[in-house]
Amino acid sequence: MSRVLVLGGTGMLGTPVARHLLEDGFDVRILSRDPIKVRELFGGDVDLAAGDIGNLKVLQRAMQDCVAVHISIGGIVDQESAEQVARLAPGLGIERIGYVSGTTVCEANAWYPMVAAKLAAERAVMSSGVAWTIFRPTWPMEQLPNFLRLGRPMVLGQLSTPYHFLAASDMGRMVSVAYRIAAAAERCLYLHGPEPVRVKDAVERYATVLEPDAGEVTVMPIWKAKLIGLVTGNRRLRSAASLMAYFEKVDEPGDPTEANDLLGAPTTTLEAWITEQIGQAA
Repeated sequence: MSRVLVLGGTGMLGTPVARHLLEDGFDVRILSRDPIKVRELFGGDVDLAAGDIGNLKVLQRAMQDCVAVHISIGGIVDQESAEQVARLAPGLGIERIGYVSGTTVCEANAWYPMVAAKLAAERAVMSSGVAWTIFRPTWPMEQLPNFLRLGRPMVLGQLSTPYHFLAASDMGRMVSVAYRIAAAAERCLYLHGPEPVRVKDAVERYATVLEPDAGEVTVMPIWKAKLIGLVTGNRRLRSAASLMAYFEKVDEPGDPTEANDLLGAPTTTLEAWITEQIGQAA
């Protein structure tokens, strides 16, 4: 049975990938610093490699006997993780590297540090000498609960661009298909959901059903969020304000046609996803 190492396998986008890989007959290994969380999510269905992804020896051991490595990390170790995997992969017999980037990641947006880091990670993976697939998903629906703080729905900035919100379960299915077909190699694939929705409207639809007493969605100007974050020392708010300021300046580039043709188009609408959340909350 083919084994895939999933880096970030307990995260929002990595968990459904691991689940779909298991359903499709892959042997899955997850490298994590939190073995308890891995067991809570997967029981004994996955092979656990306990340790820090930043430790080169730990990463090397985790990659042994695997045919593919799926990188779904994000954050400050994202680029370094991709570069380390790219360096180690040829000598360990890895046949495919998959890297989760983002739909707005392109040279035109490289002025933003997160995009510059992801472009560097993409280049490392592409030049590894191993077959690769770059996944560029748009906004996950699973991010919508993050817009409710203390039960109050709030959006930072106008965010007027409609995004094709994508259910993480759809992404997990598509990624698993990509590791089963040779046609998905050497491709950058844009993963977009079935309908375009503005962020404020998506938050409103989510909150109306899941938090009906929360009230209307509040739109806080970016400058105000940055000021509050600075005055209060709230780094999380300052970081969120910076990210939303970025999304105010960019659109949703990329054509999902190739990914849809190769992997099967996503089918989960925002309404269907919200209905699923009701069932899970019950």
